[in-house]
Amino acid sequence: MRFCSIGSGSKGNGTLIQKNETIILIDDGFSLKDIEFRLAQKGLTPLQLTAILVTHEHGDHIKGVGPLARKYRIPVYVSHGTAQHEGLGKIPSLKVIDSHESFVVGDLTVTPVVVPHDAREPTQFVVSDGKLKFGILTDLGSFTPHIIKQYQSCHALMLETNHDVKMLSFGPYPPKLKVRVAGDFGHLNNVQAGEFLSLVNCESLQHIVATHISGQNNSVELALQSINENLCDYSGTVVVADQATGFDWLEIK
Repeated sequence: MRFCSIGSGSKGNGTLIQKNETIILIDDGFSLKDIEFRLAQKGLTPLQLTAILVTHEHGDHIKGVGPLARKYRIPVYVSHGTAQHEGLGKIPSLKVIDSHESFVVGDLTVTPVVVPHDAREPTQFVVSDGKLKFGILTDLGSFTPHIIKQYQSCHALMLETNHDVKMLSFGPYPPKLKVRVAGDFGHLNNVQAGEFLSLVNCESLQHIVATHISGQNNSVELALQSINENLCDYSGTVVVADQATGFDWLEIK
């Protein structure tokens, strides 16, 4: 199993997971032309995609889903709440999932995880091939016991490190937006990301990726510092997902 990002941040998000011929795209916050280009950078074409999974209806995650799915007739999996988003448009194969039940896409089993975020029914995902476990966890303002349970013993983890509390507080965002980002239904800050890692079993981790890093309210150095301070059982390096190119394919063995 392998995974990569085609871009991560407030201007667009997309993550790829592959097992054999099964290739899943989680979110598409890019224009059709841009997603085609970004997939090509990873050695893929849209015709190779097995499915698109959508975490929630915010534009940086759902903007390009409709155009991509319609042009290439790709099945789209969404929660009941996300399916109500009018901007999604008509999808040739829209599959509404139970956000509390796992489902199978080709060679992969996907477990939705409900998260606290200011969207209709936001979910994140844990993906497994039966032996290896990949988790992506972004766009949540806090974590619950259920979330901690679902992300135990992952072999690879993409974790939101959105903002530094002080940088957000003194940064350029208007007060209302600062409250939203820092709230329980906003985004994880560096300290929260570190705390989350201290609560999950990291012994099996082969890869950790710091993702959804704010360009205005955080720095790569601060995000990495918080993660590294809480990795007692991890000996690898921490990868950073950026807005421009995400990061290249990582193998999970």
